[in-house]
Amino acid sequence: MATKRDYYEVLGVDKNATAQEIKAAYKKMAIKYHPDRNPGNKEAEEKFKEAAEAYDVLRDENKRARYDQFGPEGVNGAGGFGGFGGSSMNMDDIFSMFGDIFGGHGNFSGFGGFGGSSSRRQQQFRGADLRMRVRLSLKEIATGCTKKFMLKKDVTCSHCNGTGAEGGKEATETCSTCHGSGMVTRTQKSIFGMMQTQSVCPTCNGEGKIIKNKCSYCQGEGVVKGEELVEVNIPAGVAEGMIVTVSGKGNAGRHNGIAGDVQVIIAEEPNKELIRDGNDLVYNLLLPFPTAALGGAVEVPTVDGKVRIKIDPGTQPGKVMRLRGKGLPILDSYGRTHGSGDELVQISIYVPEALNKEEKNMMEKLQNSSNFVPNQSLKESIFKKFRKFFD
Repeated sequence: MATKRDYYEVLGVDKNATAQEIKAAYKKMAIKYHPDRNPGNKEAEEKFKEAAEAYDVLRDENKRARYDQFGPEGVNGAGGFGGFGGSSMNMDDIFSMFGDIFGGHGNFSGFGGFGGSSSRRQQQFRGADLRMRVRLSLKEIATGCTKKFMLKKDVTCSHCNGTGAEGGKEATETCSTCHGSGMVTRTQKSIFGMMQTQSVCPTCNGEGKIIKNKCSYCQGEGVVKGEELVEVNIPAGVAEGMIVTVSGKGNAGRHNGIAGDVQVIIAEEPNKELIRDGNDLVYNLLLPFPTAALGGAVEVPTVDGKVRIKIDPGTQPGKVMRLRGKGLPILDSYGRTHGSGDELVQISIYVPEALNKEEKNMMEKLQNSSNFVPNQSLKESIFKKFRKFFD
């Protein structure tokens, strides 16, 4: 399966783009690659579908948050994009879903729907995202945890309440160029007839209002340097390199705009006894020779504490014992857990480097016993078991 392009890259916007910027970028792409403009051009049709897929995700706050946190898997699921099955989307679905972009007309063949009624929304600035790294123990990864951090960031100016104007809203006036809409409309002739295009007002930068006197505390920005205590809820089962996103806790947006996010990058602290292998945990158990030969019970560590396991008589080195459900929670792309992995206990036999005289005599007696000398059939079975490693 081909790797999907980044949705922000498809629309030509950055990850901090506002909803208005995403909508404008999609409209531009849809006009450029519309089938009526590119009859019989399969490449243009695929780009038209690709832009629609990207816009469907990024226009929806919940889908966009899942995409930012988990990538395409967070919004596609097993059925593909948006329920349409990815590349199997048909044009009627796209026209129906995004007709509001072109004046509310579902079928805009020939671009007759352009320039119709359109919702006018003032520009909102979005604050920048913040990134930080958090180190978690194996126990915290197994159970999930809450971390609190004091972050230095841009906060809303309390003097002007984020307006950027000295004296609050009363110190602003409606933009005379766009009359408060934040957008300017231009009508021109084209080969398709009269077309209307909208763009951000150059006078007010899309805000719809002009600041008469800038706030002396924030110099008209509406934000100042400050700090805030941020609480991060980390789900169980996260792994090294994963990113947990806390929406709206990043830098404040200018002029009471949209706050950015905090992206928490997960780092794992090594555990002295347990090794992580996906959702499974591995413990290397070193058994004394008598215990391996005679059997018994030993304690092994797990992420929840120590447990006792039974060792059968005649246990061989290399044997693996599986402790069901003693691994880490299995986290899906939606941030939900489904069951747990296992703990694998790999057995090795401890051979002393030096023996005293009594121990040496005992070992010599055992060496002469047929019980402790592998017979031919045992040698053959061992050879067959490991033959695949030598073929």
